[in-house]
Amino acid sequence: MSDRHFDELATRFAEKIYGGAKGAIRLAVLQADLAEALPERPLRVLDVGAGLGHMSLWLAAQGHRVTLTEPAEPMIEGARQRFAEAGQEATFIQAPWQALPERLEGPFDLVICHAVLEWLAEPQAILPVLRQFTADDGWLSLAFYNRDALIYRNLLKGHFKKLRSGQFAGERQSLTPQRPLDPRELAAQLDAQWRVEHRSGVRVFHDYMPSDFQARAEPAELVEMELAHRRHPAFAGLGRYLHWLCRPR
Repeated sequence: MSDRHFDELATRFAEKIYGGAKGAIRLAVLQADLAEALPERPLRVLDVGAGLGHMSLWLAAQGHRVTLTEPAEPMIEGARQRFAEAGQEATFIQAPWQALPERLEGPFDLVICHAVLEWLAEPQAILPVLRQFTADDGWLSLAFYNRDALIYRNLLKGHFKKLRSGQFAGERQSLTPQRPLDPRELAAQLDAQWRVEHRSGVRVFHDYMPSDFQARAEPAELVEMELAHRRHPAFAGLGRYLHWLCRPR
């Protein structure tokens, strides 16, 4: 298995990942977490696997100096266009994460790695690179596809055969991540170099709602309730994605 890039699926990615309530909830939770934790001064930010640049554009609009890296040309070009339309500036680098030590100089005050690990053949291999680029007093914002939530959703659907097989990877041409992460395994891998200071669930209930309930719910109320329950001790771990804010040890 190799790392997955989105050269051929950029438009579909934009529609599925950031269209509708799912994207609004995702951005709202990530932004709320960062707004609470980050210092109120201009930061040097590195966005690894930046995609179409949604998070980076939000940070740039607040005065932070942002560098976006992304291996897929259609994605990085889409990010350039979004920044240009918004009148914001950034540094754009088209490269896989493996090439970054030769292309960039750190450290950065904030390193973002959102929805990247689950597309990598060896997710743990990127962790030392993320640490290399994070300042000793900096932050790592790590968001990843939660294997626990995928198991729970399959339980609710009665997909017991799939659960017994343990095969959760999405098809090659789908937008279902190829390697959902076990939070406990990732925590163990992080422990030597990072301490996780804040944990939030992203979409802790939305994806479990019956579709007719989803259709009737007001988008603003969905976001409000997701924000209110993102760190609830019983619900946070059910988030379709998990967002961890980490500090170097």
